[in-house]
Amino acid sequence: MTTNTVLWLVLALLAAGGLSYYHYIYKAKTLSLTVKVLAFLRFLAIFGFLLLLINPIIRRSTLQIQKPPLAVVVDNSSSIKELGAKETSKEIWKKITSNSRLQDKFDIQSFHVDTECRSFFDDSSLTYQGKASRLDLVGPTVHNLYKNLPYASIVLTDGNQTSGSDYVFGFQPDHKVFAVVMGDTTQYLDLRIAKVNANKYAFYKNQFPVEVFVNYNGTKTLQTTFSIRNGAAVVYRQALTFSPDKRAQVVNALLPANALGVQTYAVNISSNEKEKNSYNNSQRFAVEVIDQRTEVALISEIEHPDLGVLKRSIESNAQRKVTLLKPQNASDLQKYNILLLYQPTARFRSVWEANKNRRLNTFIITGNHTDFGFLNQMQKAATFKMSNQKEDYQALYRSDFSIFATEDIGFDQFPPLENPFGNVTVSSGVQPVLESRIRTIGTGDPLWFFTENEGQRSAMLLGENLWKWRAHVFVAKQSFEPFDQFLDKTIQYLASNDARKSLVVNHERFYNSGDPLEITAQFFNKNYEFDAKARLSITLVNKQNQQKKQYDLLLSNQYYKVDLDDLTPGKYSFTVRELNTNTSYSGAFEVLDFNIEKQFVNPNMDQLKQLAQHTQGAVFVPNQIDQWIEKLIADPNYQPIQKEQVVKSPLIEWTWLLLMITALLAAEWFIRKYNGML
Repeated sequence: MTTNTVLWLVLALLAAGGLSYYHYIYKAKTLSLTVKVLAFLRFLAIFGFLLLLINPIIRRSTLQIQKPPLAVVVDNSSSIKELGAKETSKEIWKKITSNSRLQDKFDIQSFHVDTECRSFFDDSSLTYQGKASRLDLVGPTVHNLYKNLPYASIVLTDGNQTSGSDYVFGFQPDHKVFAVVMGDTTQYLDLRIAKVNANKYAFYKNQFPVEVFVNYNGTKTLQTTFSIRNGAAVVYRQALTFSPDKRAQVVNALLPANALGVQTYAVNISSNEKEKNSYNNSQRFAVEVIDQRTEVALISEIEHPDLGVLKRSIESNAQRKVTLLKPQNASDLQKYNILLLYQPTARFRSVWEANKNRRLNTFIITGNHTDFGFLNQMQKAATFKMSNQKEDYQALYRSDFSIFATEDIGFDQFPPLENPFGNVTVSSGVQPVLESRIRTIGTGDPLWFFTENEGQRSAMLLGENLWKWRAHVFVAKQSFEPFDQFLDKTIQYLASNDARKSLVVNHERFYNSGDPLEITAQFFNKNYEFDAKARLSITLVNKQNQQKKQYDLLLSNQYYKVDLDDLTPGKYSFTVRELNTNTSYSGAFEVLDFNIEKQFVNPNMDQLKQLAQHTQGAVFVPNQIDQWIEKLIADPNYQPIQKEQVVKSPLIEWTWLLLMITALLAAEWFIRKYNGML
């Protein structure tokens, strides 16, 4: 209490005494007991009121004993159950948390970990059904709670982590961790498909790579058979030999994509030895095979070497097919994806008319036989003012071209292309990949360019004798491939059509059982602006039993989403519908039967020992738990801390003082009333 506060209290005493003396004793004719009592009551009431005005700060000091924290962490993933340690884990947790001597020394708090690390209070929370082991969450969670205190942790786990970063280095080095190993530590012979890496998509009639990691745990040399099946057919087989010195192998295979759609494959490793856990001998994965075949209609009314070169170059990609047509035979465009118009003239008018409804992307190549007046009427990408004089145009590569990835294959050394001399004026939005030059002088005009208008794409090459370019590449590179790849990128660009849709749904074609399964969607209004007021729902159908479920998609930032994490393995179809406009999108996916928590036959002793070494802790098996408890109780590094806690409270917060002043004034009034002094 400060000196000023003491002075104010002294003045309050004097003021209260003076006022009570003046009111009762100074004017009193006799000093009866009643007068003295009334004066005393008035003194206390006035002094109490002045105390409230002064409002001194009252300091109270108490001593508290703070026990060191002890975090008891239980691995709640399903791998504990698969290893037969569920009941053992519960018993050890109860034994630790109910030990009275540990309770006297430590402040015990329990946590369980699977996909998250959370605190719990009774064994009803221990379900051992977690779909993943995120042991890397334990260290940061506990440290954030106790970072200013000396603490220890005991972790009941098998040490098998299935997701996240390395849990060993998630613990602070000065944070002792005592690991109790859950599961049978006896080493059994075990073959395991550890990991499968494969692309999600493959192209029809192509091959796609698969990388498989196979692990072995055993004490003898073992001959095994590795295979990959697609349905009942074996698409890959290889003999593998393992030994105590060769415990892991990587298999790289190229598989054919001979069927369209989602193709499911089974990877298997087998031997003549009997294994305790055969579930991890196989693993499934899926690849969606995409039909990227492109039908190109090459239309020309003249014979020219370029036609053969174009057909051969485009069809060097097995996904492309070129059909040569005359303009009069090209009225039915139903089966084609791209129109390649070679030196169009007025006879191509029927082709343009037929394409008005089909809106196929076009690739136009001009030359000495082109009718540029007709071409000006039929397209708006470029305007031509050409003479009857022929000119040789060489190519100049534009490194700033950005529509798709390209590279300079030596265009400046290519033979010139022939085209009538004249002026070319292109519209806005045109992007040239090659510019023309006459001998050493650049014209600034495009030679090969691309444009897009209202979702319809087109490309244009101004010059004939393209066959000379392909021949030049072969002479220079001993291969047609650089030229063919460059032309194929043009065809690929024209084969794609990214017309905007009002309802865009994002989903995978397959999911592993236990992995997060989320479908997201975006809905756009007529101006292609994201609509945050849309009402989206999804109808899900299990293809095996035709059971239907319906969910609403919830708005999250700039998209809608739904979580379907609890689906059983199988094939599903779904329809996402916007209820206000009835716009819909239909799709399908497959949930693969793969439980990563069933992959283990033993606890991971090596990593648990590494954890103990990193934190200067120890590793125990369940029958050593009593020794661990005694050791921890006797550990001098964990002692209770005595802390002084000072509580400051202003007097105005004392409610009873206000009540006492009220009672004193009421008592004074009652006595005066009773004695007829009012």
